[in-house]
Amino acid sequence: MREFKLFLIAAMVASASCTDVWWKSAVVYQIYPRSFMDSNGDGIGDLNGITQKLAYLKDTGIDAIWMSPMFLSPMYDFGYDIADYRQIAPEYGTMKDFDELMKTAKKLGIRVVLDYVPNHTSNESEWFVKSAQRDPKYADYYIWAHGKPDPKNPDYMEPPNNWISIFRKSAWEYNAVRGQYYLHQFVIGQPDLNYRNEKVREEMKDVLRFWLEKGVSGFRIDAVNMLFEVDPAKFDGRYPDEPLSGARGKTPDDYDYLIHKYTRDQEETYEVVYDWRAVLDEYTEKHNESKIMMTEAYTELALVMKYYGNSTRPGSVPFNFNYLGDLSNKSYAREMKKTIDLWMTYMPTGRVANWVNGNHDQSRLASRYGVKRVDAMNMLALILPGITITYQGEELGMTDGFVSWKDTKDPQACNTDDPVNYYKSSRDPTRTPYHWDATKNAGFSSAASTWLPMADNYATVNLAAQMAASKSHYKFYKDVVAVKRLPAVRSGDLDVRALCHYVLAVARLLPGHPVVVGVMNLADQQIAVDLSSMLLLPLQLQVEASGVDCSLEKGTKVQKNNITMPGHCALVLSSVDNCC
Repeated sequence: MREFKLFLIAAMVASASCTDVWWKSAVVYQIYPRSFMDSNGDGIGDLNGITQKLAYLKDTGIDAIWMSPMFLSPMYDFGYDIADYRQIAPEYGTMKDFDELMKTAKKLGIRVVLDYVPNHTSNESEWFVKSAQRDPKYADYYIWAHGKPDPKNPDYMEPPNNWISIFRKSAWEYNAVRGQYYLHQFVIGQPDLNYRNEKVREEMKDVLRFWLEKGVSGFRIDAVNMLFEVDPAKFDGRYPDEPLSGARGKTPDDYDYLIHKYTRDQEETYEVVYDWRAVLDEYTEKHNESKIMMTEAYTELALVMKYYGNSTRPGSVPFNFNYLGDLSNKSYAREMKKTIDLWMTYMPTGRVANWVNGNHDQSRLASRYGVKRVDAMNMLALILPGITITYQGEELGMTDGFVSWKDTKDPQACNTDDPVNYYKSSRDPTRTPYHWDATKNAGFSSAASTWLPMADNYATVNLAAQMAASKSHYKFYKDVVAVKRLPAVRSGDLDVRALCHYVLAVARLLPGHPVVVGVMNLADQQIAVDLSSMLLLPLQLQVEASGVDCSLEKGTKVQKNNITMPGHCALVLSSVDNCC
């Protein structure tokens, strides 16, 4: 009997080790469905449009698509206010359309990752409607609190405290049906769920299971560090005021006016994330495919690292927003090395790194870094160890579009009530539709107008033009994606060198396999690069990918001690023979 038990344990370990952990060196492509491809001519991107373009993503070498929410929603925050987690928004299609997308993606070998928005629902959700009515099942699904008397007007109850919404003004909204205020850390139509209620935690696990049953390969978790608020039991049943930040120029309506010690980064959050990881692991065994979980938490690095898990429980892959936020068009080789080293130093042993160049909430890569750095930043995110996240259009070097005050849709901008400075907080420019070609509406839609206006430069910056060009951002991106498949990049050691102020070199080394090194010249002028200090590199190297500003072509042999790189050139080189 003892031998049989040992055999079972060994079999279980062997089975787990055979599971396809596909995401450890994956390219994940974020799709904002509303702006990717419109299949029915209504000016709004949809599921069938995504399905039509999956072959393009396959040809590019994408491993998985992460789709921003396409669930039933009144669209106050364009899908991040979910009315029903188990239904598809009509403007995006039907569940049949989703199933067809899954079928096509599976046939092409592309995984599908969904955006999971657990902090809040829509105020049109059945859960919220019943909670407002004090239905016994749903009464405590949300954060409700009584107001406090206004000292100037005893007949008026003020919000319970001074908490502010990310989208400005009070984070509390009065509900006349319930006779209480509800918390919304985002727009008024996004009431916060109550994660101190075990029923809510189980309900949200069931949402994950619903989509896992449909075969999705994982989830991106939205605003995860805002799931919990401070326990009111610690403050005599009330929610305390948050302290003032003292930030210059901020008013009581601005989110940064306060320090958010009671509404973010509560310790209970991590266990919920680990519980979700356990749900995904149920389906890892069931589908023989490891499920990816990526978490969004804009917070300090030490807290971010806790999402990876602890000594007993695995967690998620927290987004590397240090890489996204700390680098700019003013960053050069040493700053880049420092930012890379910071994540790799803090990341727990055995975990998977990730490199995020952009998303639907940030200005596009080409607008933040400048068009001249598109190849360099795409290369860096692809050649570093771990997961690469590419936001749609960044493979082309798409820039932010201009969206007038009249055309602005983003509630974050609209809530400023400022027709002059609205653009400073608007996310619409990074959400303008994808540029497929130079035809009407960039080939995105046959409609007379699109939900957001097209960027002005679509006639020259588009996929068709870049496919036809001898050199382009897209062709370079595709070449580097192919390099990412090489063993040294998938699992080799990392060596990052700031060779001078302007030149960064990133080598990936794995014994018995060709070495791979990415080199970027961030200067305006030509530089002769010497890689001799990287002792494990062989003397002769071969160009595997050459950016638009490089004179060297693919296949060219170079000597490591004398590589001529024009200004803003990004190159990927490999050893001709196996290294090390």
